[in-house]
Amino acid sequence: MASFLDFEKPIAELQGRIDELRETAAGGELDIDAEVKRIQVKSDRMLRETYARLTPWQKTQVARHPERPHFKHYVAALIDDFMPLGGDRAFADDQAIIGGFGKFRGQRVMVLGHEKGDDTASRLRHNFGMGKPEGYRKAIRLMQLADRFGLPVVTLVDTSGAFPGVQAEERGQAEAIARSTEQLLNLGVPVVSAIVGEGGSGGAVALATGNSVLMFEHAVYSVISPEGCASILWRTADRAADAAEAMKVTAQDLMALGVIDRVIPEPLGGAHRDPGAAIVSLGDAIEKELGQLEGKTPDALRKARREKFLKMGRG
Repeated sequence: MASFLDFEKPIAELQGRIDELRETAAGGELDIDAEVKRIQVKSDRMLRETYARLTPWQKTQVARHPERPHFKHYVAALIDDFMPLGGDRAFADDQAIIGGFGKFRGQRVMVLGHEKGDDTASRLRHNFGMGKPEGYRKAIRLMQLADRFGLPVVTLVDTSGAFPGVQAEERGQAEAIARSTEQLLNLGVPVVSAIVGEGGSGGAVALATGNSVLMFEHAVYSVISPEGCASILWRTADRAADAAEAMKVTAQDLMALGVIDRVIPEPLGGAHRDPGAAIVSLGDAIEKELGQLEGKTPDALRKARREKFLKMGRG
């Protein structure tokens, strides 16, 4: 059964009526096709109208939807012969950040990304996609391998932010994030990054400092969560919707500001309603960006990447 968000309640009610009609007619001779079709048309129209005018806070809810595709789903569908590589060679293997070698549509790449998990056990195992220092140091190690072998780097970002626990701070969380960002800036190979769900704080930037930064239509990307911002500014998380509006967290706002390079359309109603179509759209966008970066020299790639981020915020 589909999981509906709060603002989708009218649509959920219509789908509930369809389910009731089908249950009532099951095994009988009652003809409900015409009525089901009428309600389905109304539901589809309402869904289309709702998603055409989503607020930034509603987009945040869509980006966090539990049924949205995660890193493992993208890898399973887009990466052949995926060989995961673990550990930072210093402390541990952080399961919030996963990476390895693989083939993307015939081209060898290094793919890295956040994994949130999709049930209670896996969410705990992956720490809800919140990377620790060892996760970012693992990412640095894999980026260096990609650079050594001349392989493009593809990163998929989906995190509310790096893990804020005391142990993570003791092991150098800020330094690890800074080093990961620095490593991306120094790579002599193409880097394509995609915000596929949440892009939260430095934990996202540490994997999103690419030559091309893509973003799903209903993803969000910001320096802090709307709840966190509201708690700081207004001393209450109840004003998260106001914070989301003010922070310009949506793909459309960030495209206008020059923070991202391309908005990837999602299936009607969000990626969670048709994961397969969303994954194909992401794959097509990544393939196009890699094609445009192909053949550029290491120095040209580094220079373009650095200039891209240095000019952000300038008039």
